[in-house]
Amino acid sequence: MNHGAGGELMQEFLSEHIVNRFPKMKGDVTLDSMDDSAVVDDIVFTIDGHTVKPLFFPGGDIGRISVSGTVNDISVMGAEPLAIGCSMILEEGLDIDIVDRVADSIGRTSAECGVPIATGDTKVMESGALDKMIVTTSAVGKRSPLLDRNLEIASAYRKVEQRWCTDSNLRAGDVIIASGYMGDHGVALLSFREGYGFDSEIRSDVAPLNRMIAEGLRAGGIVAMKDPTRGGLANTLNEWCAKSHVGMLIDQPSIPIREGVASACDLLGIDPLSIGNEGKAIIGCVPELADAVLSAIRRTPEGKDASIIGVAADAPERVILKTEVGGRRILETPSGDPVPRIC
Repeated sequence: MNHGAGGELMQEFLSEHIVNRFPKMKGDVTLDSMDDSAVVDDIVFTIDGHTVKPLFFPGGDIGRISVSGTVNDISVMGAEPLAIGCSMILEEGLDIDIVDRVADSIGRTSAECGVPIATGDTKVMESGALDKMIVTTSAVGKRSPLLDRNLEIASAYRKVEQRWCTDSNLRAGDVIIASGYMGDHGVALLSFREGYGFDSEIRSDVAPLNRMIAEGLRAGGIVAMKDPTRGGLANTLNEWCAKSHVGMLIDQPSIPIREGVASACDLLGIDPLSIGNEGKAIIGCVPELADAVLSAIRRTPEGKDASIIGVAADAPERVILKTEVGGRRILETPSGDPVPRIC
């Protein structure tokens, strides 16, 4: 299961058994970059498979995740999502009411973010061949006019080498912003699935972030963005360190984590920083404009709990957490997300 859980084991699996078997392509952002999306002739493209269990959970369902996650993967590149392709693979005998509920949710979320479902495919497999339903969504996007202005503003303060908000674009001194509370989605889903009862107060954060990200780009100075899904914040920050060749100094008390999520993780023995999120973004921006970006995204419903959590540093490629008691510890890359099948 960890080979599909977004952490170090999955990265090794993809590198050794998948990506190296495909022909090389040319472009600004290719498969080798392992970013959230690829860029082909200035068209941004992504695809995502969804195997969440259960299909419905506090705060969301597989339909909402399918649209939100794909829209977010396009948006964090600095692109404007244009249209979504949706494929459903259904188990024979699945209650048609479940299909209707999921399709309704896909439609509502598509309308909410303003990105239409443009094409799709449906297959049915024999009973027992899969667990109820798999939804795969793809999307295309175009370069947002806001991105050019944003990078132009950032370039007034330091050289920006990439034309997109890629994982390799951070430099020492850049400020790291979390758009809201970490761990809500994973804990809500795990609790509901296993019957722990935490779901009575914790709900998934699943949401499309394209409008929040647009507000951040309007403020200017953003150089990197990523949605911390599988592997959570820990995986995102370590990926940035490795790809941008920087260290990172993160203030642990500044990371937004709900008390209920922290308590649940303590009880279950899991790290909230390694749990996936489905409605949050991690943003890197030039320090001179960090406050402006923070204020801009805080004005949106999705970013109202945003916080500056640290800085990139000219240091070894690792994440250092400054703890509440004044100590420091290394935040390791997780081997995988401790909560399986959350997306």
